[in-house]
Amino acid sequence: MPIVIPKDLPAYDVLTKEKIFVMPNERAVSQDIRPIEIAIVNLMPTKIDTETQLMRLLGNSSLQINVTLVNMDSYISKNTPQSHMQKFYKVFDEIKDNYYDGMIITGAPVEQMEFEQVAYWKELCEIMDWSQKHVTSTIHICWGAQAALYHKYGIKKYALDKKLFGIYEVNAEDKYDALLKGMNDKMYVPMSRHTDVDGDAVRKESSLKVLAGGKDCGIAIIKSLDNKSFYFMGHNEYDRTTLKKEYLRDVEKGLDIDRPVNYFEDDGLYNINLSWRSTAYLLFNNWLNYYVYQVTPFEFKE
Repeated sequence: MPIVIPKDLPAYDVLTKEKIFVMPNERAVSQDIRPIEIAIVNLMPTKIDTETQLMRLLGNSSLQINVTLVNMDSYISKNTPQSHMQKFYKVFDEIKDNYYDGMIITGAPVEQMEFEQVAYWKELCEIMDWSQKHVTSTIHICWGAQAALYHKYGIKKYALDKKLFGIYEVNAEDKYDALLKGMNDKMYVPMSRHTDVDGDAVRKESSLKVLAGGKDCGIAIIKSLDNKSFYFMGHNEYDRTTLKKEYLRDVEKGLDIDRPVNYFEDDGLYNINLSWRSTAYLLFNNWLNYYVYQVTPFEFKE
């Protein structure tokens, strides 16, 4: 089944060329079907790239999916044209009376700031609180995961001595959780962050469960026991060249940055080891199937 997005959204042409089944809104309204409604709270600076990455993963499902893009009303994006934001995005006030089967809250390049110093912190907290009654299940990604763990449980983050940057091997800690169904013993996850959460505090929190982690990257995937919240500490959604772009950007800025580990196949910049794609597809497909579609009510307000 398709993912339903506007035909003039940049992701539409990209995904069509990749043979991913997308459908314009005009055709979708003629379908006699209850689609899955997913809201994406996009906090990334490269919003168009992030839209495409997430829609690529959602579009691999057998479900028909409608996507609502959400941005912060309390912060104006500097890296994405305002014409794009005004055309394709909604603010929280426009969706707060709605109900969604699933929601994704992305990462953001603000991890080295205190949470309360982030311009849209209050608004994001309001959205996270609202989601408890208006969304069946939510994925929080990277900084979005750190923010949710801090807001909901008071679990703090701390600065790493060195940026965690590259592709990291992780292993299941609960091989029988439905989110990890079909996974290999070794999974690979892109990481790109300067901070980490207090792992001891996570494991002591009785309402949380660690699903996967690695010796070089720490905890990778957490869920709440009620299955309403999932926390991805890495960027499973990244495509082949995202880490390369981040690396070259930091080099151009003159920052002290190492090459991403386990990413380039040689000393050059072109042979990239795309080792995480199957894990990413399975994670999002399993989440949509087992924690959204099979448990969400047909009538939202139920």
